[in-house]
Amino acid sequence: MSEFLTLTGGGTQLILAASIGDRPAIVHWGPEITGTSPEELVALAARAHAPGGPEVPIAPSLLNPIGTGHPSPGILLHRAGKEWAADFRIDEIEDVSPSYKVIISRDMVSGLRAIHSFVVDTETGVLTAFTRLENPGPQAIAIESCAALCLPIDLRLNRLTGFSGRWANEFQTEAISRFTGSYLRENRSGRTSHDCYPGLYMGTETTAEGHGLAAAFHLGWSGNHRLRVDSGADGKVSLQMGELLLPGEIVLGRNGSYTTPDLFAAISADGYGDVTRRLHEYCRSNIRTGIARERPRPVHFNTWEAVYFDHSPEKLLSLAQQAAEIGAERFVLDDGWFGARRSDRAGLGDWVVSADVYPDGLGRIANRVRELGMEFGLWFEPEMVNSDSDLYRAHPDWVLQADGAEPIASRHQLPLDLTRSDVFDYLAERITSIVNEYGVGYIKWDMNRDIHHPGDSQGHAAVHRQTNALYRLIGDIRAQCPDSLEIESCSSGGARADWEILRRTDRVWTSDNNDARARYSIMRGAAHFLPLSMLGNHVGPAKCHITGRRFGMDFRAGTAVLGHMGMELDLDQETPADREILAAAIALHKQHRTLIHDGDYHRLETPSHISGAGAVSRNASEALFQIAVLDKHPKTHPPVVQFVGLDPDRCYRMECVWPEQLAGIAGTFAGSALMQYGLQLPQCWPDTCLIYHLEAQT
Repeated sequence: MSEFLTLTGGGTQLILAASIGDRPAIVHWGPEITGTSPEELVALAARAHAPGGPEVPIAPSLLNPIGTGHPSPGILLHRAGKEWAADFRIDEIEDVSPSYKVIISRDMVSGLRAIHSFVVDTETGVLTAFTRLENPGPQAIAIESCAALCLPIDLRLNRLTGFSGRWANEFQTEAISRFTGSYLRENRSGRTSHDCYPGLYMGTETTAEGHGLAAAFHLGWSGNHRLRVDSGADGKVSLQMGELLLPGEIVLGRNGSYTTPDLFAAISADGYGDVTRRLHEYCRSNIRTGIARERPRPVHFNTWEAVYFDHSPEKLLSLAQQAAEIGAERFVLDDGWFGARRSDRAGLGDWVVSADVYPDGLGRIANRVRELGMEFGLWFEPEMVNSDSDLYRAHPDWVLQADGAEPIASRHQLPLDLTRSDVFDYLAERITSIVNEYGVGYIKWDMNRDIHHPGDSQGHAAVHRQTNALYRLIGDIRAQCPDSLEIESCSSGGARADWEILRRTDRVWTSDNNDARARYSIMRGAAHFLPLSMLGNHVGPAKCHITGRRFGMDFRAGTAVLGHMGMELDLDQETPADREILAAAIALHKQHRTLIHDGDYHRLETPSHISGAGAVSRNASEALFQIAVLDKHPKTHPPVVQFVGLDPDRCYRMECVWPEQLAGIAGTFAGSALMQYGLQLPQCWPDTCLIYHLEAQT
């Protein structure tokens, strides 16, 4: 008799076929189907013999191993080149709770055990799945690849939206129609990457923000990864995501084990927007940890684009004074405070305060920052070293490299081998000592290059171990520092922004590009997976040093309001009038910070020359929408924009609160009218940010 496991939560349902001795399989994953049984669904899915094909149709299982005959295997393994045709059969089932099930299978050929874990979040319906492999036998088994799961996909989901980009242009979306064959994205950068984010959205031809079947997938892993969607000639579709392993990275000896990264999946019948909000709520409740969950996110001032490497204590003290006066709550001293670090060519790895620049140490600046009511933050790039550094001269063997391969120069730095205990201990001691000595409340943790030759001192590929060593290093530092310490994940911008790094950090530096116009697509893309409270969004100088474009303060400051707001500019170079505008934007952000960071995120559907998004409170009593005009209107009049997420049965007082010259334009309107009829936008120049506040009337 067939046995089934059913998990439900948040309107999502996962049904597993789990009979002892059979292959484990997924019967259904999607919006909950009520009034039916697993047996009915199995009967409805029955297939007749296909001419020219196997006499018994090949059914998918949890990993589609080669031994089952499936053409899209999610696991590849062998024992010295043999015993590679794996076929996992169920040995044991653990019915942990209504929303948590475990299936334990054994490969009939190699004896390898596969422990599959499934959790469906009761509030959001987000599925978390991962696989643990164990080798109980005496002979080693090499794992070439192993997905967290091979997940069958609803055939209606025929539109794919991937996330690509580059440095200073992260989180760009690429939409295509699904096709027969394999959609494959692979990342070998040694970090989450700029150009191959481990995430995917799927929908139908008619799915939109507010309606239609939609799904999203994310792999929580900060190293190499693979994402694959297979659309077979038999009409079946499956998705697999997992770590991309380099040769020889995972070889399991007796009692050896390997656990895949977590696959997170969300699905909804109510459009892309609902999927995003499910991911955000799950991330806020289950991924984000520590003090960042418990207090408002402080407004930043970061020194990088104000001084670069030209550090002067007097200049920095002046900036701190000005930053505090206009509303900053955290002052972060960026690159250039240590060793011989007067440019990006030297000093990296020498984590001692520069006696040349700071003869009395950092105490004077750190103490003054706190006197001004701000937290003191500090930049580190622990995983890298300059060849022109005391550390490298003393320990040239501490870097990752590949035997016989010429090192690839990148940003004048080399990656340190964190898998070495001496490297690990050096970094942990240096960082914790500085944090504790100067009362550092915030670390901007940077990583500015890909790892091209990730070999350890024994010549073995080491991305898997390097990534796990990074996780341990951050954990050790946090354990030895005050609980109030926060850490930002920066990787030359947004190249390390996955959920697994966010279990250990509190914020993502979304991009090095502070160009206000470019920020809209970057922030919009990142917010498909990450809540606004975790996405750093800064006001840059009038002229962006990356794009060369110039923008007025109204646009720069208004753009940064939606996100975790900060500044990264020389306040001495801004006019008094512009500093007043910046202070007003910071005050506006603080006024609505709880709504922005804890409200439900909504994207507006707008013409391509306009970007619109906002936050709506959980009870729909309040909303804040940011609408940016990024180019000239193609028509003589601006378009009409429909709001979303409001209560159609309530009336709202709507006020334009940004820019200041338009502030005060207000009126009271029915929620139904604001959503169905829409608002006629005012005539304004390109590169104008409009912010509307809506409050329900009693």
